[in-house]
Amino acid sequence: MAEQSVDRPRQQGEVAHLPPSAPPTNHGHTVAAWTTVIIVLVGSLVACVGVLLAIVWMFWAGLAVVLVGVIVGRALKGMGYGQGGARTAERQAGSAHH
Repeated sequence: MAEQSVDRPRQQGEVAHLPPSAPPTNHGHTVAAWTTVIIVLVGSLVACVGVLLAIVWMFWAGLAVVLVGVIVGRALKGMGYGQGGARTAERQAGSAHH
């Protein structure tokens, strides 16, 4: 039995079945997302320095900053600055006109 090549050219009239396209998104480029990430990174850095220097209170302070970052992010999302929020939609509409 002869093997058939997988890399054969497409026959004329052959239909390609493609998956449906995903709706457009902004991939989390929102005020809420960026603010959350920055605060959480700073808190993580503080906690890591606390571990490296064996300063227990600094470790816990860093974790507290991480928690504050998550709370601030949720609050901003609730205020409309997150994915699908009214403020984010306004901002995207404003940048689309420029």
